[in-house]
Amino acid sequence: MSRAASDYDESDVRIRPNRRGSRPRSKNRPAHEDALPGMVLGVDRGRYHVRVAAGVGGDTRGERIVTAMRARELGRKGIVVGDRVALVGDTGGGPDALARIVRVEPRTSVLRRTADDTDPVERVIVANADQLCVVVALADPAPTPRLVDRCLVAAYDAGMDPLLVLTKSDLTPPDDFLATYAPLEVPVVVTATTGGGFSGLDDLRDRLRGRVSVLVGHSGVGKSTLVNALVPDALRATGRVNAVTGRGRHTSSSAIALELPDAEGWVVDTPGVRSFGLAHVSVDRIIDHFPDLAAGTAECPRGCTHDEPDCALDAYVSSGAAGPAGPARLESLRRLLRARSGGSPED
Repeated sequence: MSRAASDYDESDVRIRPNRRGSRPRSKNRPAHEDALPGMVLGVDRGRYHVRVAAGVGGDTRGERIVTAMRARELGRKGIVVGDRVALVGDTGGGPDALARIVRVEPRTSVLRRTADDTDPVERVIVANADQLCVVVALADPAPTPRLVDRCLVAAYDAGMDPLLVLTKSDLTPPDDFLATYAPLEVPVVVTATTGGGFSGLDDLRDRLRGRVSVLVGHSGVGKSTLVNALVPDALRATGRVNAVTGRGRHTSSSAIALELPDAEGWVVDTPGVRSFGLAHVSVDRIIDHFPDLAAGTAECPRGCTHDEPDCALDAYVSSGAAGPAGPARLESLRRLLRARSGGSPED
């Protein structure tokens, strides 16, 4: 006999056990002691392409590229090109295989930038690199010393060795540019296109050998062209930049790490940048990255911003102590300090 709706009361309600909260969740996480080590070569829409070397961690398989996702226990921890990571799951590297990154090893260096000098959000470009190659075209597009200075500051702040790589010296001699940076004693490699090849490429290979090097510069300066010459099977897209506006499409849309032939090092090609914000670098530390001028601050008044009438740097530079490039270097420093204090980092 059926019951009317009015015959039901709360005693007829069946309550499902709350199984979700019936047992406290353990805070212990697996140690993943058998995880395979690898190096992140590229990032694409939440998937990480990781190189696993042959014979690591007792694994008998050969070198391979493994596609992986970030494990949930890592939370929001960022993973970037160059990171040394630990993998579990399907690490075979097949087309349908998907491993998990369960650990990011401590980084030896972090190269970062911000969108501008007031942006609190840091963008990590690459991890564990030891050399920053600032690629500068001597013409088409014209060099931008302010961007070069910013990259040098970022390199010193990250504990990386800087290297200036000048391209297109077949269009414009490098002498004037080199004179500006001679006081900093930054190593320089000058390249030129010669009959479909490069002069200076062997010098560049010598500088890259045994190192993890990041190539940074404006779009159109020749980063991808250099990478294709250094790593013939890289097939990085190349393009041109408008000589009048200095603008062009970013021929490299994402950072990627490529192993040099004969395993003599790594190069990381990065998308072209239009600006290089330094919000993460303390203003007080910027002067330390201009060693040709730093000694002149000893006579500055307390609290000197190095961009005011009483700054001792003016007399120091006027005396010739900073060398013939001193006035240009001082102007560069002050433009950088003004930009870091709230101006635009674009060049």
